[in-house]
Amino acid sequence: MKNTLSYLASSIVDHPEAIAVDEDVGEGKTILTLHAHPEDMGKIIGKSGRIIKALRDLIKILAAKKNTYVDIILDDA
Repeated sequence: MKNTLSYLASSIVDHPEAIAVDEDVGEGKTILTLHAHPEDMGKIIGKSGRIIKALRDLIKILAAKKNTYVDIILDDA
């Protein structure tokens, strides 16, 4: 799922080389932290948060197939 998120995010930004995804696996859940270039944050978030919501929904569907929980955190630092 980490690679899928990285691929999807890289496809929509102007600085794909700046995309990085950290994976933190805990008990029964995985947290994916998405890092991007500051200029690309607007593209990742989208109008009214539509793009980041769609990314979260896609990853959660993939996670449900594997009977796990995944959440995506957008790192704005």
